Amino acid sequence: MATKESNQLADRIAKMTARVGVVGMGYVGFPFACAIEHAGYQVLGFDIDTNKIEAMNSGVSYLGKIWSPHFQRLAESDLFLASNEASELRACDIVVLCVPTPLAEDNTPDLEHVIRSTEIVAEALRPGMLVVLESTTWPGTTRETMLPILEAGGLRCGVNFFLAYSPERENPGDEVFETASIPRVVGGIDEISRDLACAFYAKVVCDVVPVSSTEVAEASKIVENVYRCVNIALVNELKVAFEKMSIDVWEVMEASATKPFGFQPFWPGPGLGGHCIPIDPFYLSWRARQCGGETRFIELAGEINTAMPGHVVDQTCAELGDTVAGSRVLVIGVSYKPNVSDTRETPAAPIIEMLQARGCEVSYHDPHCPTFPVMRQYAIDLSSVPLDEAHLSAADAVLIVTDHDAIDWQLIGTHAALIVDTRNTMDGIAVNGRLVKA
Repeated sequence: MATKESNQLADRIAKMTARVGVVGMGYVGFPFACAIEHAGYQVLGFDIDTNKIEAMNSGVSYLGKIWSPHFQRLAESDLFLASNEASELRACDIVVLCVPTPLAEDNTPDLEHVIRSTEIVAEALRPGMLVVLESTTWPGTTRETMLPILEAGGLRCGVNFFLAYSPERENPGDEVFETASIPRVVGGIDEISRDLACAFYAKVVCDVVPVSSTEVAEASKIVENVYRCVNIALVNELKVAFEKMSIDVWEVMEASATKPFGFQPFWPGPGLGGHCIPIDPFYLSWRARQCGGETRFIELAGEINTAMPGHVVDQTCAELGDTVAGSRVLVIGVSYKPNVSDTRETPAAPIIEMLQARGCEVSYHDPHCPTFPVMRQYAIDLSSVPLDEAHLSAADAVLIVTDHDAIDWQLIGTHAALIVDTRNTMDGIAVNGRLVKA
């Protein structure tokens, strides 16, 4: 049933007078803040990282060159303010949480960022406020983890404030599907919360898909990523099997993809990367165990995909033969996907570490990653080297991990003595040395 607070918020949403706070200004939060500002709402970009706040207010991108124009636009916008002052959130009518949900060392969910952010919002919570979680997480997080924290101060969800879940669907580097052009699933703790969240998202994105609960919305995002994880694992397993038959898995997949129905191609690689696919399925498998269920496909897919960096290293070392120790290996691309600087969960990290453990002298080239950042499980002290004839000719093996458009692949084909290609990037490019697909 509608309340005075819900009617007032609905009116502000409809009239575009609501102020929106986005908590967490990373790869998800910043693009969403851009979309909200573009829609015409006032936006507060909140982050505890003072370096990010300074960068946003100065119009300097910390998400790579592709986002530079957006940083500059927001810095000049009268509708946008970046701040690390939690008190600013109290002036917001809608607060959206876009914070990381990593895994702990034992592959169990780590909700530290969600919990801490919810506590910050709880301190600023006031009647009439809508809170939305966008972070990918296990079904039940919004209701079981966030709701008690928000209600601890005495306000009641559905009466005094409203709580919903809408999973982010960002695809960094995608020039076709941007934030505003991707439909959003929205579920609420109650019907009023869902309807208010749907009204807000309808002003920002192209389409809204309401569902019956926050649990359904949470599960929908997990399923999206499990689908990719399992199918990528399948094609990675096929790659290993076909290698033993001397069959090119990429040619097989291209042939299969000509079927106009009942088939969608997935492509093998050196392992999974990014924040979603390597991590999110484990949130569901953990939740399933909590409820007495099993997710054997997910766990098997995780095992296969986790093993791929080791498979690539084994093949590379096999090609180097008895000269592995002391061999110079030049890794091409260290971000987790093409044309972005994002290295979260990149397979390049375990590949480099394993090569170093076998005595290889490893260097890398990546036009988007001038230095290798410290990661959750890795601290690799390397910086990108120039891609030129000298570095290519000096390498005993050139290992392609990420196929950026900005890389001169013909230069590699001309000067590399041995190319280990995990992406089928060199297909159709003249190669003077040896080419091995891994």
